[in-house]
Amino acid sequence: MYYKSFITLFLVLLTIPLFCQDRITGRNFATRSEVIAQNGMAATSHPLATQIAIDILKQGGSAVDAAIAANAALGLMEPTGCGIGGDLFAIIWDADEEQLHGLNASGRSPMGLDISYFIENGYEYIPQRGALSVSVPGTVDGWFEMHERFGRLDMLSILQPSIDYARNGFPVTELIAYYLDRSAPILSHFPNFSETYMPGGRMPAKGEIFRNPMLANTYETIAMEGRGAFYEGDIAQTIAEFVAENGGFLSYEDLAAHKSSWIEPVSTNYRGYDVWQLPPNGQGIAVLQILNILEGYDIGSMNYYCPEYIHLFIEAKKLAYEDRAKYYADMDFSPVPLEGLLSKEYAAQRRQLIDTERAARRYDAGVPESPNTIYLTVADKEGNMVSLIQSNYRGMGSGITPPGLGFVLQNRGEGFTLQEGHFNTYEPGKRPFHTIIPGFITKDGKPYMSFGVMGGGMQPQGHVQIVINMIDFGMNVQEAGDAPRIHHYGSSEPTGQQMGDGGIVNLESGFPYETVRRLMEKGHTIQWSNGPFGGYQAIKRDHLNDVFIGASESRKDGQAAGY
Repeated sequence: MYYKSFITLFLVLLTIPLFCQDRITGRNFATRSEVIAQNGMAATSHPLATQIAIDILKQGGSAVDAAIAANAALGLMEPTGCGIGGDLFAIIWDADEEQLHGLNASGRSPMGLDISYFIENGYEYIPQRGALSVSVPGTVDGWFEMHERFGRLDMLSILQPSIDYARNGFPVTELIAYYLDRSAPILSHFPNFSETYMPGGRMPAKGEIFRNPMLANTYETIAMEGRGAFYEGDIAQTIAEFVAENGGFLSYEDLAAHKSSWIEPVSTNYRGYDVWQLPPNGQGIAVLQILNILEGYDIGSMNYYCPEYIHLFIEAKKLAYEDRAKYYADMDFSPVPLEGLLSKEYAAQRRQLIDTERAARRYDAGVPESPNTIYLTVADKEGNMVSLIQSNYRGMGSGITPPGLGFVLQNRGEGFTLQEGHFNTYEPGKRPFHTIIPGFITKDGKPYMSFGVMGGGMQPQGHVQIVINMIDFGMNVQEAGDAPRIHHYGSSEPTGQQMGDGGIVNLESGFPYETVRRLMEKGHTIQWSNGPFGGYQAIKRDHLNDVFIGASESRKDGQAAGY
């Protein structure tokens, strides 16, 4: 046992840099200064998408117009994380009404597929890829819902930059080239995938020009004919027929019946700041649960690298994620005890379970009282702000690539469990458990920050760390994203999988040896990992100087820019 612990510690130490880069201003882990502008701001995971958003703002477009334009560009330029075959969630600050609006643009399971099909065919879990994992893609409907309510420019003007890039080509960036290459051996056997993404029989490399004329045609059709072209026209017919040919059940009627939902965001107050998330079927309320638990500790008196803080963070995460595994599901089908989960009293009960000196091997879910992804954010000169996240789920999704359309369908159906009686059990017409979550913070009723962190189960953990970095440790928007991150996995999953046994802690490069050693002494299992730490964008509103402050990070190819 001691030998294995020594080897684990040695591998961790290999990831810790001997020297940190010095900076004239800011902390040594901040890779760049914040971006500051007066008239508008955009932060996305791709520089060209950011520039498109800024161009839309300069043309008089709203923050929503620019967000849709950037999302369309990312669906083309970063297909490893998103696309119109996937789902979308957004939190929007309306400057006129001075309030937040939430949009759930996630799709539902096929009406013609019942859980008995999986049971009778020997499935323990819904497959990760293939036609059985496909649910209705909600993104396009989400675009039109936002545009109808908050848009200014016509949809053709909004989508035209992406149409042009799809036809004329764009250079593939470094990180996206890496993920494209990793996707090839997994998805290339699916019909039409190689024809769409692998010209010449291979994925495009860094710096090579990539074109997707099929997606250009699809975008143009959507822009000219509206959402109906996607959900009720030839596109819908093509999707439904191809899914059926490949053994799936998503039908034309499923697509035609789809509708996004405007929902009320939910919040908790953390040390004077209201942190906002969307309610389930997403996992956003885990952020609020973790913050409620951690609020009972004087984290501000601790050091960022302090093992005591990291230990408390990990244990609070474990507690919230057990509730996540049990309760988070489509609230139209399951009585999620939302008010109880978010109450300060419930957080105090859960907090009592934490041993400040020892890592728990497992926690059970509580009993509250009942009453792979892109993130972008945009702000316009009127003060409207959009926090938007969109995904295919596992990288490029299911692999199901309808002919002639230029995109892959998502595999969000994998998020269901096949366990009878579970909140998240598969049912026809139900929204699966979702990992993607947009975040927002207000203070004294005014917008403070729009932000998000990509990366599956890392997302709530990343949101919490951003909030704590800024509020407890006094970091600026850029530093909060660049600071080394903590990632814990091993809690029970909403798919019904039981992980248990304390889980694994990944610490990003930058945490000192003393911290790693002390965490191991507390009983945490520390392992080296390359890259499960997410990707971050944010825009902060500085009301004193009447400017926007933007941030992106070096883990992605992204950029924050303003004008």
